[in-house]
Amino acid sequence: MPIRPEHRWLYPIDWPEISRIVRFKRAGGRCERCRRPHGRHVAQLAGTDGTWWDVEIAAWRDGRGRPLRRQPAFVPLDAIRMTRKPVYLATAHLNHDPTFSGPRWRNLAALCPRCHMIHDGPEHRRRRWWNAFRRRALGDLFTGRYN
Repeated sequence: MPIRPEHRWLYPIDWPEISRIVRFKRAGGRCERCRRPHGRHVAQLAGTDGTWWDVEIAAWRDGRGRPLRRQPAFVPLDAIRMTRKPVYLATAHLNHDPTFSGPRWRNLAALCPRCHMIHDGPEHRRRRWWNAFRRRALGDLFTGRYN
């Protein structure tokens, strides 16, 4: 995920190299949560909790990357809804603070887009609430109460 120009100054100058090391050396080119491989299209069952087909082990994995104990039930071909999504790993800050990467980059994780959005969801909701609260407060301060 590209860094917005207004946030660029928060990251260290060698961020591209740090990100590359975390994604490909430490994580081995796979998501650290669900094990999806970088740079490949992954077949995912639509309407499930992230069940996807891992070509390397020829088995289905759940949304956390564990092989399924029982395979999905037989479904006729015309009823199968599968999506093929490309996977591009991004380096995520686990505490949502880009200014601190921690010792040995323990605060960083290589995540696929799905896991990254699941991880960032509560923070996005908190920021959305805070921005709306701030806008209403400024409106009350300068233009009176809202209708």
